[in-house]
Order: sequence, then structure tokens, then C-alpha cells
Amino acid sequence: MNTAVIYKSHYGSTEIYAKWLAKDLDADLLQAEQVKPADLQKYQTIVYGGGLYAGGVNGIALLTKNFELIKDKALYLFTVGAADVTDPENLKNIRSALEQKLPPAMREKLHIYHLRGGMRYSKMNFMHRTMMNMMVKMLRKKAENELRAEDKIMLETYGQDIDFTDRAAIVPLVADIRAGAKSQ
Repeated sequence: MNTAVIYKSHYGSTEIYAKWLAKDLDADLLQAEQVKPADLQKYQTIVYGGGLYAGGVNGIALLTKNFELIKDKALYLFTVGAADVTDPENLKNIRSALEQKLPPAMREKLHIYHLRGGMRYSKMNFMHRTMMNMMVKMLRKKAENELRAEDKIMLETYGQDIDFTDRAAIVPLVADIRAGAKSQ
């Protein structure tokens, strides 16, 4: 299988998933910052992973700017964020954000998966810490019965490093990629 797993990771969760995927798929593992458009042409299958930040996927411009070069390849996208991806409301919000960020032709071509990462407060930059602080302040103003389970976890763990990465979460993505490779 001629596959590249390309990723851009800010705090580490996306990198963890990318390494697991590359190992399971016997694929090349590449950091997005080091990939040039010509590199993309070498592969039949491209798997891209990026963290979700403010509704966008970290580093996704690598694919959007070079879509014409890769549109005939098998394309997979995995997003990584702290949100619980088993919650239908969270999935709806993620998909809605991606609809606004990705061109329609690209959305049709991509096989998209969402994986849960974590929060690494100890590594957060000033802007991300400020954003989290504002979110927590908003949550603290809500009545207890208005808080979702995820909101409660955020309040309970605020300021702590938490890790929701799960190796089993990549199993459906790996199976999809392998099935796609057999049909090529």
C-alpha cells in the first residue's frame, strides 16, 4: 500500500494517532510542515490528521491548496479534538464547521473521521489558555441542570492535563483505508 500519513499536531494527540495509523498501515509518517506539493504525488493514499481549533483543522491548507494535485487519490481526513465524538451534538458541530471550511468537491472526496484527543494545559500557549479560561467562566455561569456531561468534565478537570486518546478509535479508519486499497 503506497500510503502517507501526514499530520500537524499542536499539543501531541494528533501525533499519537498519526503514529498509530502509520504503524498499522505500514505507511510513511510525515509532518505537514515538511511536505511539499510534489511529495503528495508519490502516494496513492493520503491520510491527513489535524487538531480542531476554532472550527478549523490545523494545517488543512496543505490539502485545500493542493487539491487539484491529489483529487484522484484516496483521501482520508482525521480530526482530533477534546470534544466527545460519541456525542451526536458534538459530531454535528464538527461536521458543520468542516462544511464551512472545506470546498464541496473536497468534502465529497474525503473520508472523514473524528477522534478524541485531550487537553494539555501545561503546554497550552497564552491564546489557548485564555480561550479555555473564557469558556470555563461561561460554563460556571450556567445552571447545573444546563450543563452537559462534557461541560462538567471540563469544569472538573480545568487546568489539568487530560488524555482521551484511544488506540481502538482508529480501527474503523484503518479498516476503511485497507478496504479502499484493495479496490484500487
